[in-house]
Amino acid sequence: MHKPEESDTSPLFDRRPWGTFTVLDEGQGYKVKRIEVLPGKRLSYQKHARRAEHWMIVGGCAVVTLNEREITLRDGEIVDIPVGARHRVENRGTENLVFIEIQRGDYLGEDDIVRLEDDFGRTGG
Repeated sequence: MHKPEESDTSPLFDRRPWGTFTVLDEGQGYKVKRIEVLPGKRLSYQKHARRAEHWMIVGGCAVVTLNEREITLRDGEIVDIPVGARHRVENRGTENLVFIEIQRGDYLGEDDIVRLEDDFGRTGG
């Protein structure tokens, strides 16, 4: 695994109200995460100014909202999220949802998130 820069504040593992993520690898212009979403939970409806994302479902079933359009994805299916696109992933199933996220961009910090809606009061407003 690429050794993060001294200034990198990204944790390798983080627990969130909706589940967990683990950074699997990162380097110049990319980051790869394993994201696990608990049953009945969903991430913020959000957008990023400086990164695009590519998601591949590896376990469970995801309901992805991409610019107000819902897409259901199952094991092995993918979705691309362009820079600036409004997006969210939700686990409506009874088992954990697991997907791999590949981020690409000139800045990949966790603070490049604009939360438009959030079930956990993290919209900042």
